Amino acid sequence: MRTVEASVIINKSPAVVLAAFTEQQHLHNWWHVSKSLIELRKGGLYSLTWQTHNNVLSFVSSGTVGEYLPACQLRIDNLVYINPERAILGPMQLLIMTTPEHGKTVLDIIQSGYQHGPDWDWYYEAVKAAWPVVVQQIKDYLETSG
Repeated sequence: MRTVEASVIINKSPAVVLAAFTEQQHLHNWWHVSKSLIELRKGGLYSLTWQTHNNVLSFVSSGTVGEYLPACQLRIDNLVYINPERAILGPMQLLIMTTPEHGKTVLDIIQSGYQHGPDWDWYYEAVKAAWPVVVQQIKDYLETSG
C-alpha cells in the first residue's frame, strides 16, 4: 500500500507541537477545522470536520486513537475520509511523531493505507501534495503564535 510522509523542524517543544493536533483551538487556527471530537486514550475517537460555506459540513476525517504518548506520538487507526463528491475512503492510518532535537522538534507525519482506484488515486495525489504544505503551515503558526 502507498504511504505519504512529510517532515519539518519546528522551534517549539514536542508537547506544543503535538497539541496542535489535539486541541480544537489550535486545529481551528492552523488547519481551519470547524469542529472536533478527540479522546486522547487508546480506542478514543479522533474526528475532525471542515465547513466550506453556509455552515455546511463538507469534509470529515475520523478514526480511533491507536496510541497516544504525550509530547511524543499520536497514531490514528481506522482513519476514514468523507468528501461529499467521492466515495468514503478508508481505513487508513495516520502517525504523528514529535522528536526533540537541539531545543527544537522534528515533526514527522506518515499517512498510510491508500488503496487503488479512481477516488483512491485522487486522494493519494491530493494528500501527497498537501502534507508538505500543511506541515509548513503548522510550523508557521506555532512559531508566530507565541
